[in-house]
Amino acid sequence: MSEWKFLTNHALVLSFLARNPHITALEVAQAAGIRERTTRKIIADLEAAGYVTKKKEGRGNTYSVNLNMPLRHHAHRHVAVGHLLETLDSDMPDLHTPSQSVVINTPHC
Repeated sequence: MSEWKFLTNHALVLSFLARNPHITALEVAQAAGIRERTTRKIIADLEAAGYVTKKKEGRGNTYSVNLNMPLRHHAHRHVAVGHLLETLDSDMPDLHTPSQSVVINTPHC
């Protein structure tokens, strides 16, 4: 059975770029456990969709994330990507939303 994860590689790459705007594609790839070429493709996807802007600085790039972009799934388009990133990393900038705790009760099978 293959191992599955809650977050896609796109979400992982976006979270690393948001956390460290000066990170290299190789560093993102190593942190996410994916190939550098895949990382560069994902960054291009995120840039084309407006989630990320890339600015060349010297020999490297600086990334900025548009925190107001909606999540892409139709069921969650009302949620800004910044809210997801804030949840994933408590060091993200405060989006002026109150913290909420949610308790989910599930029946035992």
